[in-house]
Amino acid sequence: MNGQMPTTPHTIQVFRIFERIWHWSQAASIFILVFTGFAIHGTHHLMSFGTAVTVHTVVALALLLLWAFGTFWLFTTGQWRHYIPTTKNMLQVARYYAYGVFKGESHPFHKTYRNKHNPLQALTYLLLKVVIFPGIWISGIAYLLVSFDLGGFLSFIPFEYIAFVHVVSAIAIIIFVILHLYILTIGGFKHHVMPMITGNDEVELTVEEWAYLEADESSKIID
Repeated sequence: MNGQMPTTPHTIQVFRIFERIWHWSQAASIFILVFTGFAIHGTHHLMSFGTAVTVHTVVALALLLLWAFGTFWLFTTGQWRHYIPTTKNMLQVARYYAYGVFKGESHPFHKTYRNKHNPLQALTYLLLKVVIFPGIWISGIAYLLVSFDLGGFLSFIPFEYIAFVHVVSAIAIIIFVILHLYILTIGGFKHHVMPMITGNDEVELTVEEWAYLEADESSKIID
C-alpha cells in the first residue's frame, strides 16, 4: 500500500475463523508439548515418563498436521503476504518495545488492511515458520524414528545432535511464548486478545480499500 495515501480507522474482520482456530489450537498444543517435554526430560514428575511420551507424540503429530493445513491455507488465501517482513519502522518498533513503552510513547505501527503485523512481528513469525518450527518437526520425527528403530538411514547423524536441535528449537519456542505474553500486556491484554477471539480489529484503510470492501467483501465491515 502506498504509505502516502490518506487513511482512516475502521473496524473490520482481520482474522478469519480458520486463523483463529489455528492460533488457539497451536497455543494449547505448544503448552501441552512444553509440559510433557519437561516431564520427558525429567524436569518434573507430575506424570509418568510413558504417559508423557505418548501424549507428547500424539499432540506433536496432531500439531504437525494442523501446521501443514495452516501452511496450505496461508498460500491459497494469500495471507502469507502478512508474514513478509519489511525494514520500514522496524528499529522504531524494536525501540518502542524495549524502551518507549516504559516512557508512555505511542506505538509507531498501526495495522492496515495489507499489514496486520508490525515489522518485528512479521519477522518473528517468519523465523518461526521457516526455521524454528521446521527444526523442531524434523528433529522430532527423526527422534521418533530412531526411538522405534526405524531411523537406520539417519545413522550418520549422532543421536545427540538430533536431541540438541530438538531441545534448542523448543527453548526458542518457549522464549517466543514468553515474549509474546509480554507484548500482550502492552496496551491492555484484552485489547490484544479479543481480535483473535472475535476476528475483528481496527485497521487503517485507504479510500480505495474501503470502497473495495463495501463492494466485494461487505461482510467483513464491522464499523
